[in-house]
Amino acid sequence: MINVPNLVTVARVILALVTAGLIWLSADSMRWLSLFFTIIVIWGDGLDGYLARKLNQCTKLGAVLDIAGDRVVEMTYWIAFAALGWLPVWIPLIFLVRGTFVDAMRAQASELGKTAFGEKTMMETPVGKFLVASNFSRFTYAVVKALAFCLVIAAHTTALQSTSVPAVALALSYFATFFCIMRGLPVLIEGRRLLAG
Repeated sequence: MINVPNLVTVARVILALVTAGLIWLSADSMRWLSLFFTIIVIWGDGLDGYLARKLNQCTKLGAVLDIAGDRVVEMTYWIAFAALGWLPVWIPLIFLVRGTFVDAMRAQASELGKTAFGEKTMMETPVGKFLVASNFSRFTYAVVKALAFCLVIAAHTTALQSTSVPAVALALSYFATFFCIMRGLPVLIEGRRLLAG
């Protein structure tokens, strides 16, 4: 049986890579097309999880693919934006370092039967649970990143480059980076106990 959610995850990663290539083309039509594809990539992040539950196709492989796919998509955009000079290079570096260490800590937690979110979350403190595992925090973080990706692309179109959109896009990118750090710190701090012994 074909695992539809896994196909969606792989498709959104491929589409993100194609979109990154389109961003390099300076024609406005390509930038608008890349913005449209970005919206589809973002929508696909929720679609794969929804389909996994709806079709009863939740698997360990799917969970791993979803996290890996999220990381690839995220890094594709941040790196492309930095390579084009649209954002400072320290932004993708922060996401890369944070993601690497947080994923390593979560892998260790998984070995001990803990999860990043849900009933078996590795987070134990109220602050950690709120920043890392709460639906509010996860949703807000996803929305901020999605808006940043879309607005950074839109800011580099002829129609919007002389408006306030570039400043808003930069502010959202900075906020997403700050949020990334704030959501990663509790995982690293609380995760130390998983390495004890």
